[in-house]
Amino acid sequence: MQIHMIAVGNKMPDWVQQGYNEYAKRLPRECELLLKEIAPDKRRSGDIARITKDEGERMIAALPSRAHVVTLDIPGKPWTTPNLAQALQRWLGNGQPVALMIGGPEGLSQQVRDLAQESWSLSPLTFPHPLVRVIVAEQIYRAWSLLNNHPYHR
Repeated sequence: MQIHMIAVGNKMPDWVQQGYNEYAKRLPRECELLLKEIAPDKRRSGDIARITKDEGERMIAALPSRAHVVTLDIPGKPWTTPNLAQALQRWLGNGQPVALMIGGPEGLSQQVRDLAQESWSLSPLTFPHPLVRVIVAEQIYRAWSLLNNHPYHR
């Protein structure tokens, strides 16, 4: 199974790519984590509704066929590590690709939210979007470790 992290933003600092890569490479092929970056729109126009709509359309176009869509959104459900491990186990059992949708600074478009089968909130805090990539990659690896009795999860 593949987990596609579809995230608005490109040209990330080196530490973001290094952090993401560190956890993505630890996952086995049967739980492969792939990053698809969506170029952000220019924020100069101030038309936030248009910007999020355009970014959302590009995110949707990047979805793999038959994907189980999970948004990362503050109004989503807060999951503990065991909750995420249960979700990961369910995703692995479904055999469908999973798409984790991470919006830009203004969040996700309504179109993307409407496609979601699940919505996951990392925290009621707002994190910098580059940091979210690293946190999510680490948490996916931690959940996989928990399911496989690997000592990392402790």
